[in-house]
Amino acid sequence: MPPATGGGLAESELRPRRGRCGPQAARAAGRDVAAEAVARSPKRPAWGSRRFEAVGWWALLALVTLLSFATRFHRLDEPPHICWDETHFGKMGSYYINRTFFFDVHPPLGKMLIGLAGYLSGYDGTFLFQKPGDKYEHHSYMGMRGFCAFLGSWLVPFAYLTVLDLSKSLSAALLTAALLTFDTGCLTLSQYILLDPILMFFIMAAMLSMVKYNSCADRPFSAPWWFWLSLTGVSLAGALGVKFVGLFIILQVGLNTIADLWYLFGDLSLSLVTVGKHLTARVLCLIVLPLALYTATFAVHFMVLSKSGPGDGFFSSAFQARLSGNNLHNASIPEHLAYGSVITVKNLRMAIGYLHSHRHLYPEGIGARQQQVTTYLHKDYNNLWIIKKHNTNSDPLDPSFPVEFVRHGDIIRLEHKETSRNLHSHYHEAPMTRKHYQVTGYGINGTGDSNDFWRIEVVNRKFGNRIKVLRSRIRFIHLVTGCVLGSSGKVLPKWGWEQLEVTCTPYLKETLNSIWNVEDHINPKLPNISLDVLQPSFPEILLESHMVMIRGNSGLKPKDNEFTSKPWHWPINYQGLRFSGVNDTDFRVYLLGNPVVWWLNLLSIALYLLSGSIIAVAMQRGARLPAEVAGNNPQVPSAVLNTLLPPNNTRALAIMTPILWIRKPRNHEIKKLAPGHTARLSQVLLRGGGQVLLGWTLHYFPFFLMGRVLYFHHYFPAMLFSSMLTGILWDTLLRLCAWGLASWPLARGIHVAGILSLLLGTAYSFYLFHPLAYGMVGPLAQDPQSPMAGLRWLDSWDF
Repeated sequence: MPPATGGGLAESELRPRRGRCGPQAARAAGRDVAAEAVARSPKRPAWGSRRFEAVGWWALLALVTLLSFATRFHRLDEPPHICWDETHFGKMGSYYINRTFFFDVHPPLGKMLIGLAGYLSGYDGTFLFQKPGDKYEHHSYMGMRGFCAFLGSWLVPFAYLTVLDLSKSLSAALLTAALLTFDTGCLTLSQYILLDPILMFFIMAAMLSMVKYNSCADRPFSAPWWFWLSLTGVSLAGALGVKFVGLFIILQVGLNTIADLWYLFGDLSLSLVTVGKHLTARVLCLIVLPLALYTATFAVHFMVLSKSGPGDGFFSSAFQARLSGNNLHNASIPEHLAYGSVITVKNLRMAIGYLHSHRHLYPEGIGARQQQVTTYLHKDYNNLWIIKKHNTNSDPLDPSFPVEFVRHGDIIRLEHKETSRNLHSHYHEAPMTRKHYQVTGYGINGTGDSNDFWRIEVVNRKFGNRIKVLRSRIRFIHLVTGCVLGSSGKVLPKWGWEQLEVTCTPYLKETLNSIWNVEDHINPKLPNISLDVLQPSFPEILLESHMVMIRGNSGLKPKDNEFTSKPWHWPINYQGLRFSGVNDTDFRVYLLGNPVVWWLNLLSIALYLLSGSIIAVAMQRGARLPAEVAGNNPQVPSAVLNTLLPPNNTRALAIMTPILWIRKPRNHEIKKLAPGHTARLSQVLLRGGGQVLLGWTLHYFPFFLMGRVLYFHHYFPAMLFSSMLTGILWDTLLRLCAWGLASWPLARGIHVAGILSLLLGTAYSFYLFHPLAYGMVGPLAQDPQSPMAGLRWLDSWDF
């Protein structure tokens, strides 16, 4: 039977929940009281009436879902060109179709699903996705956009069902659904080829599944309980498989599970064997299953992307040897390094790349004005160096000279093949890292000075040992200054082509930044060996890929003229993000939340925290609070309350229940209240509001600790939780205010009027701001003639 919309407790709430109730006697008393309450209540509605209510419940869910799909799929084909990050994720979908390896800072599931959607809808993977504004022309892009819109459309019914289960109130669920349906920001993010709708789909699926399996706590190990518990694990794997911020919903489910197991452990009516079964079930469904699915995602990722591509340089030489088309795949090269060999030198720190130089000089005022030396992540002719003896210019490849191998401790020169300048260092300060020395290219046709001399050392080897290609870990010690060649990992400005800084550090501590290996090795005088033996195992590939992603994520910095934002901007809707168009002739799409929705959400969070603080202070001072605030309704005996709340939870209830209407209830009002009404409202705010507030906190505050570049769209998972909190809070407060101000028949009208006002206000604000999501053409909002001029409520809104 669908949940009741009125104030009384649903039948499932009166039933004691196994593992969460008090002692056995209290549960028995609770059942007796519940039976007595049912016996005194009016006759149960007829079967036809219950069927009508069920049809109405399903009709509302269908209406919410239909409206969500209609708003997301409306004008989905516009604009017919690349918008914002479609250039990245559409391109990555093409890579999957072409089986070309690439690198991204996020796990692969979202891009794989985008590629699969494109493949199934007829897209052939030939569109280049070069830059925003490029027209799709004859290429099929609607399948990928449609897939993202499909998942984004489910956010509304998922939130609706979650709030309905937490609050047992259709009005709270409808208000939440309206907030998300009519939010222009959620709508915009759902209509393009992005990871955000996929991520939020799995986050909301995990939240809904967790709430559903919590509601089955009185039927543990039943088929629905196993279904929802397993679906929670599947959704957690999906969220983490799209972006690492999926860890936040994993943390929320983990905290909920720990609390759940703690209550079960404290229930003395349960045997330790039963508690062990509960623990085992959660380990299997919430840890083992998600990890297995997450690992399987990477297995498919590496299996599909089998061809060499633009992401090779981010990974180790051994990893690259498994990619067909890479120069190391099925290759054979000389095993030991010899003088006269043409080589590439790769840094062992993930995502640093190859030692690189080019003809451009350091700018005036940046150390010595000599040739730049950097690291570069991609294969390039400017990565090639010739290894020579430090005290001779003779050609080691001359057939008359015998082969001479490079050994640990030798003094060498590295001559850049393309420019014939030597790798050089001196006491000038590095361009970006203080107390490190500058590294340059110096000399003419290999002739320089003593600052070109380096001692090559093999880590953990003795003097005299030969240096093995790919496998030897080597360091370059500058002979004059004693510093060690390395890369700081810092990105150089535009004058350095945004490549990574190379320095010579006087600190001799061994770190991956200063350890290198020889990758490419060309020497016609030496025999070759096969590299097949170097291919890594799957666990090694999995570990390396995560190291590269984590480093890549932390290294993301804002580019010039890029619209970034700070976390404190997001809840106040301070600044949007331009998706498409910059002038009055362009088709403009602007990512901005519906201000009525966002500011109502912000007010709701503040109201929730403020009212909870007031209750906490009052309880701490020993104030006698009325029954509806404390949750101790005189119409509901304590035995029944014990079945609803954990024992000894008065303090927690006082802290978490945000009810501002504090006064003693009148006797005639108590009589007109349905049994358990205020206790139910207190529990809704304690458990329902507290659960979604926790979700908002976990999905928002960690961004203050991140050093990477942040954008407005990072807030939207948290925005989903704040909208659910708004729906629960305002429905509860309107019920309490209506009850406090009027008799019961009129109270219901006040509550309905309040909910309708919020619904209509939200819908009207969407009518005003919908051009932001669906596109605008004509004068900018700064122009008084623009139809959007009156809607630019903040100067920071640049639409």
